[in-house]
Amino acid sequence: MPQPEGEAPPRHGGNVHQLARRLNRHPRRILDFSASLVPFGPPRSLRRVLCRALNDHVAPYPDPAYQALREATAQAHGLPDPGWVLPGNGAAELFTWAARDAQSLINLLPAPGFADYQRALATWGAVGRSLPLRLHWGDGPQSWVEALAEPRVLHSLDPQRTALWITNPHNPTGQLWRRDSLEPLLHAHGLVVVDEAFLPLVPDGEAHSLVPLAPRFGNLVVIRSLTKLFAMAGLRLGYAVAAPERLERWSRWRDPWPVNGLAVQAGLAVVADQVWQQRVWRWLAREGPWLTQHLNRRCPSLRVHPGAANYRLLSWGYSLTPLQQSLAQKGILVRDCRSFAGLDDHWLRIAVGCRRHNRRLAAAMAAGLRTLGRQPPATGARA
Repeated sequence: MPQPEGEAPPRHGGNVHQLARRLNRHPRRILDFSASLVPFGPPRSLRRVLCRALNDHVAPYPDPAYQALREATAQAHGLPDPGWVLPGNGAAELFTWAARDAQSLINLLPAPGFADYQRALATWGAVGRSLPLRLHWGDGPQSWVEALAEPRVLHSLDPQRTALWITNPHNPTGQLWRRDSLEPLLHAHGLVVVDEAFLPLVPDGEAHSLVPLAPRFGNLVVIRSLTKLFAMAGLRLGYAVAAPERLERWSRWRDPWPVNGLAVQAGLAVVADQVWQQRVWRWLAREGPWLTQHLNRRCPSLRVHPGAANYRLLSWGYSLTPLQQSLAQKGILVRDCRSFAGLDDHWLRIAVGCRRHNRRLAAAMAAGLRTLGRQPPATGARA
């Protein structure tokens, strides 16, 4: 359910367990469209690996250097040395160390944007400066500079004293930034942090990754998550790609063994699994457009914004909080967008699910809007 009045909305989607308790349901009976994970995972191969790991990788401490996982990840990306990779306890832990590196810089945060960057900066007493984005965009890969609502803001700053934080594809809009529009930024800022947590899910998204540029630019940090692609958010596993000197400094800062033994074995099992990745691409290429078209027919009063990621941003001319509450009463969680700077209760973000769940979501949203009296008759019921 939405947060009680006076409480800030959660930064990482809805709280499945909290809603399950309120409705007296098992958490698996909650449809969670607030967290954008692959809906048909994790892979069976991962489950088998975890079962075996219970015997061999729970009692001993993990390798503090995470050498095997670093080698496998570096090889998967074609990086010259495992020192270019640092595993982390989810992407969130790695944002914290990127923020420590950036604490003396002017941190530029595109808005709307993921609130966890601001959380990481606040850990070190640093603050972010907003870079507003245009909230109207087209289909397909976009130019990052052309998306800025006020590009002249950058001209008033000393570029080498700035740290720029970018999500690709952008969260929450789902815009996919073209690599050729991002590469010039590496010449213009003291530090560029690129969050590519959702990029591995996007068909042809790897063509716009900045990971291959890391060996050329010491001011580049790319942070990735394995939890979205493989539906294993509970294991908390991500990694950073950056210059070995920077990552060695991060290693000295953080607690020992931040990545547990089971997560290490999971990472080794999936980091190079291109067969699974291609399955995910086929699913998103099919279900993303289907969900958009179906919502446009069932809920014509809502605006479904285009996006390349496995989520869609929705807007309405009225508050969407009553609709969010109506969905929660039915055991359906959607993402409250008030935690994204620049968005308010007129916006929601929904994950792309499997076809059966996408139908349930669209039907529940159409019914909720009709109850609110703001919904014209649907132009189509099924597809």
